[in-house]
Amino acid sequence: MPDDNIRAATLMVLGTGAFTVNDMFIKLAGQDLPMFQIIAMRGLAVTLFLAVLTWWQRAGLAGMTRRDKALVGLRSVAECGAAYFFLSALLNMPIANVTAILQVLPLSVALAAFLFLREPLGWRRISAILIGFAGVIVIVRPGTDGFTIWSVYALVAVALVTVRDLTTRMLTRSVPSGVVALSASVGVTMLGLMGGLSEVWNVPTMHGALWVSG
Repeated sequence: MPDDNIRAATLMVLGTGAFTVNDMFIKLAGQDLPMFQIIAMRGLAVTLFLAVLTWWQRAGLAGMTRRDKALVGLRSVAECGAAYFFLSALLNMPIANVTAILQVLPLSVALAAFLFLREPLGWRRISAILIGFAGVIVIVRPGTDGFTIWSVYALVAVALVTVRDLTTRMLTRSVPSGVVALSASVGVTMLGLMGGLSEVWNVPTMHGALWVSG
């Protein structure tokens, strides 16, 4: 168990670091390209990469239980919603503000796991969660001029990512991670392509293409 915890913590740190860099690139790409075009371009590249990876690992839906398939589907829906609300907030708010709001995510996931999965949560962690939520309220500042619809979008994204992570936790360990990631990527890519019908797409500049590729 200690080795599993260390491995999981290391992977979470690496994943969070990658997300942070990803957010920076999207913020830069958003100066030249509309949001759904960014989602679609990035989604197509990521889906192709994950499809090749999944094929190489010989992973697939075969052998998965109906419950796991339903959870993968729910996770993908939550991922699509989170992508829309988070990127909308990211492109319309200072990145520091969005990142600050997202700091509540580990707290919301821990609380949701306690409430719905009966995972242990001592009084120290509960106290830390309450303090963390209070900090987010200070950052969001509801009722003031600094509170905008984009702040609400960021909070909705937190709720949807919590659902996504909770369903991921509920999957059996035999479900290939590549299949889970590929399913979410396909869903987000479809979101970008369908949402792109409401936008006028731009020919990416060299910088825009580099940001999306990054």
